[in-house]
Amino acid sequence: MDSSPYLYQINASRGGVPKLPVSEVWVAKGGLCEDGQRNRVIHGGPDRAVCVFSFERIQALQQEGHTIHPGATGENFTLSSLDWAHIQPGNHMKIGEEVRIELTSFCEPCRRIAQWFDKRKYDRIDQQQHPGWSRLYARVLAEGQVRQGDRIWVENCLKETLS
Repeated sequence: MDSSPYLYQINASRGGVPKLPVSEVWVAKGGLCEDGQRNRVIHGGPDRAVCVFSFERIQALQQEGHTIHPGATGENFTLSSLDWAHIQPGNHMKIGEEVRIELTSFCEPCRRIAQWFDKRKYDRIDQQQHPGWSRLYARVLAEGQVRQGDRIWVENCLKETLS
């Protein structure tokens, strides 16, 4: 069985959560076509054009008793077969044949996703409280079409400093 990282699900909505699955979408500098955000002050913009999260983290959260599902937390791309604990701002990803993104920051969890967390403890995906469990924002480096199932390549572009 091939264990290469891939785009498990693409999620979009006109605004708010949950974002619903779509089979393919055009990814522009401003984000996914057919997608919007309820609060453009907190979400969206060039450095927060796309939100990504791990399918395996969603499954683990379900095992903890949360009713979270792909798209529930507002992520645009639910990604699978990645070592999520090591995915971080500065990583570049190529998704499919055309799209390239750069991860820019961890996402602060929003109270609007509380309904999918046991006892409304949506801080379960807060990076400061639970490192390696957060969603991430990304800027779009190269536009193009993505499809569910597209392969993902990750490049760690962080420069290590010598001391």
